[in-house]
Amino acid sequence: MECNDLKCPIHGNLSTRGTRLSGKVVSAKTKKTAIVEIDYTKYIYKYERYLRKRSRIPAYNPDCIAAKEGDVVNIDETRRLSKTKSFVVTEIVK
Repeated sequence: MECNDLKCPIHGNLSTRGTRLSGKVVSAKTKKTAIVEIDYTKYIYKYERYLRKRSRIPAYNPDCIAAKEGDVVNIDETRRLSKTKSFVVTEIVK
């Protein structure tokens, strides 16, 4: 499949920098966007316990990668692509 998307990090000219995260795609309904959910823990000093939290990050989903719901993906930080998207899906892990 030939990819001629300029915002693709592999075939286009979009550079990635900063944070690299891994999470599960929970929604891929909108065009070229995937909502990636990331689970993490935060330590609460007062109670000396951990709190489980989750974050939902909208990421640009190029056509050549085309991540679907349920996929575990790696996302990289990039320049701001729209009002909400500043991450791009770089590969499907599982």
